[in-house]
Amino acid sequence: MATEDKFGAEARLKTKSGEYTYYSLPALGKKLGIDFQKLPYSIRVLLESCLRNLDDFIVSEDDVKNIAGWDAKNVKQVEIPFTPGRVVLQDFTGVPAVVDLAALRAAMVRMGGDPTKINPLVQCDLVIDHSVQVDAFASRFALQTNVDIEFERNQERYQFLRWGQQAFDNFRVVPPATGIVHQVNLEYLANGTLVKDGVVYPDSLVGTDSHTTMINGLGVVGWGVGGIEAEAVMLGQPIYMLLPEVVGFKLTGKLPEGATATDLVLMVTQMLRKHGVVGKFVEYFGPGLNSMSLPDRATLANMAPEYGATMGFFPVDHETVQYLLRTGRDKAAAELMEEYFKAQEMFHTVDSPDPEFTSTLELDLSTVVPSMAGPKRPQDRILLTDMKSQFEKDLKETFDKPTMTAPVDIEGSDDVAITDGAVVIAAITSCTNTSNPSVMLAAGLVAQKAAAKGLKPKPWVKTSLAPGSRVVTEYLEKSGLDKSLDELGFQTVGYGCTTCIGNSGPLPDPIANAIVKGDLVASAVLSGNRNFEGRINQHIKANYLASPPLVVAYAIAGSTDVDLVTEPLGQDQDGNDVFLKDIWPTQKEIIDTMAGAITPEMFVEQYSHAADGPPEWQAIESSEGSLYEWEDKSTYVQEPPFFVDMPLTPGPVESITGARVLVSVGDSTTTDHISPAGAIKPDSPAGLYLQENGIGPKDFNSYGSRRGNDRVMTRGTFANIRLKNLLCPGTEGGVTKYLPTDEQTSIYDAAMKYKEAGTPLVVLAGAEYGTGSSRDWAAKGTYLLGVKAVIAASYERIHRSNLVGMGVLPLQFRESESRESLGLDGSETFDIQLDDNLKPQQTIEVTATKTNGDVVHFTTVCRIDTPVEVEYYRNGGILHTVLRQLAKN
Repeated sequence: MATEDKFGAEARLKTKSGEYTYYSLPALGKKLGIDFQKLPYSIRVLLESCLRNLDDFIVSEDDVKNIAGWDAKNVKQVEIPFTPGRVVLQDFTGVPAVVDLAALRAAMVRMGGDPTKINPLVQCDLVIDHSVQVDAFASRFALQTNVDIEFERNQERYQFLRWGQQAFDNFRVVPPATGIVHQVNLEYLANGTLVKDGVVYPDSLVGTDSHTTMINGLGVVGWGVGGIEAEAVMLGQPIYMLLPEVVGFKLTGKLPEGATATDLVLMVTQMLRKHGVVGKFVEYFGPGLNSMSLPDRATLANMAPEYGATMGFFPVDHETVQYLLRTGRDKAAAELMEEYFKAQEMFHTVDSPDPEFTSTLELDLSTVVPSMAGPKRPQDRILLTDMKSQFEKDLKETFDKPTMTAPVDIEGSDDVAITDGAVVIAAITSCTNTSNPSVMLAAGLVAQKAAAKGLKPKPWVKTSLAPGSRVVTEYLEKSGLDKSLDELGFQTVGYGCTTCIGNSGPLPDPIANAIVKGDLVASAVLSGNRNFEGRINQHIKANYLASPPLVVAYAIAGSTDVDLVTEPLGQDQDGNDVFLKDIWPTQKEIIDTMAGAITPEMFVEQYSHAADGPPEWQAIESSEGSLYEWEDKSTYVQEPPFFVDMPLTPGPVESITGARVLVSVGDSTTTDHISPAGAIKPDSPAGLYLQENGIGPKDFNSYGSRRGNDRVMTRGTFANIRLKNLLCPGTEGGVTKYLPTDEQTSIYDAAMKYKEAGTPLVVLAGAEYGTGSSRDWAAKGTYLLGVKAVIAASYERIHRSNLVGMGVLPLQFRESESRESLGLDGSETFDIQLDDNLKPQQTIEVTATKTNGDVVHFTTVCRIDTPVEVEYYRNGGILHTVLRQLAKN
């Protein structure tokens, strides 16, 4: 908190629950002569954070003035510190974060320091939600079977997390089978305000998942960061960022009959991607907010990574406060939130003046129509009326193949065949939509109406329902719609992130075999937010995002090569055609069902046991003490080499010479392509490593579950089956060319040969390098392979930051240049000119020497963006910087 009140902003707030200190923005405005009514609400939260934490060391008077002087049309390129109030973690990224904390403690002991200095200084909540996989489905036993398999696969990881639970202060674990991190955050963890040492201030956070932004729907500033940045915040470091531009998105009207929040978010995603909002805040405003429920807002906020923004923010208003009460929050907490935000003149009403924005877009909600997105990107929206024609076009142009058919041997079904477009996965998957009762109950109503007419999913469709919290199950049961969903095969398979991150589980063998033999472009239809190539399932090439009720409809239709608007879904018991319009619920039906099915008591009951977990969790035994006892034989948790033999003082910044290209990739290479994710192939370097350590393929588990073991993860970096390395034209997967001998080999094996020879490595890339989820291993793995620099046309925000956080140099081609215009084919040897006077965003000279001796000189922009990032790079990474600071103290 602030050490002295230099702006005369300290004030007292008297509420029904007590009296608090707060740092008044209206008082600051008077002091500076600035009217904050035109300042975006999201910027006001950043301003309050700096004002409250002003200490003339980490936060200066200039930081406060820079944010207070935010100019919509001329946003200064200045660095500001932001100190989030808390951190949320999911287990895929949370486990390596806790592994790093344990490794920092071990390193602190080696440096002669106190290991308990390594301790979260802000509240950290880890929700175990990414480890469940859809192995069992369409069965009343599916949930328990998947839970049993989850605990069997992840015993070592869960033992480690239970150790962390007792070893660290300010660290809570929400056990498996409870819910997904974003929904648990929205429904339970967030209270709108935080109180520390008698000071009240806005809730704010960072999270280790891109979709942390769902909480923006509750008026909470927060976004996804890599595990590397999150760990720094846990250890008391602020997030350093450039003062952001804010794009205003004006909403008017209200959604029409037949349209859902999912349709809205797909339309907004398309609009904002076209507008360009990468690295910017998006803030929603306008009269349309008055007709929008908080779950609808959360659905829009959740998709911020898909439209490229840092946040998709909604200001606090009456609906925000009412949502806290509807979800069983303490009445005093809701009242405190309202009184605090009103005192700060940050409470939005219909009479509030519109803020000024860097740029604006506008959407009349009444123009939203049913739509989907795919087959590879969430911004590629397709009107439902155009789905059939668009699929047929994509089959020819995107997938370059004629329509094919393959027979399927399905038990109990005669003469079954599937064609291109066959929907083999229909998943109501947690995250974007399962926090929204309107679309979940709409799916239940579609199922109810379909079941009443005798409709069933096609036998080749793998159906699943993964609620975002147990509250969803309770209101589906109370409405009676769970029975209809069960009847159509949408039994609950688990509480956690499933199909959307590739935890869809294997397809039944007959289906997988038919796809392979027929070389089919099979489809998945899911209600999540990510449908990148190779992500959902290795056998599925066409993936479409859709609302939960449309997921049910496509399970019945069985193909995306169908026009659901004009063609029947199937026939009823009497042989009559049944169309989508015949089973689609009205808005009144949805609203009436919601009114009778959801109560605040449901949230109170379900979350009162959130910390307990299922019996399987409670039965886990783990080690105790402040230091973790690393086990050499563990294939899940190992001490990473980041801090081993690290000197107390870093050396100078030096040039990178004689570097060779390890990987050369095109535009939109995602963190899914870079970071180990999904299944581990037996013949891959990671698979061979596990087999050498006595682990058979059936027990491989996923890369995500083994993020605590650097030996697995390094071998899986750049190993995605859809990776196209331009050094090896015509290939897919984790292969490269070892340039000294022209030998084609795995990326990992080539990297180890280069390492043995002392050769530094670089990556060449196109535009939007590192888009997708905030995967810290995309940077960690890159670093451990020996990559010293990446040269790309442009970067996704989080991945660029993570590269710096691991001591990897991100360079960017100038706008007028590219790898192609410079004639770089990746066979060159690179020299990068650096010295100890490195400055943020300075120009860096690069020399590429071709095999025939020709030399290409070009200038790049150093994408180390802030002075603090220079220090991180100088120290070899953000955690190295923190460790040295703590050790010196």
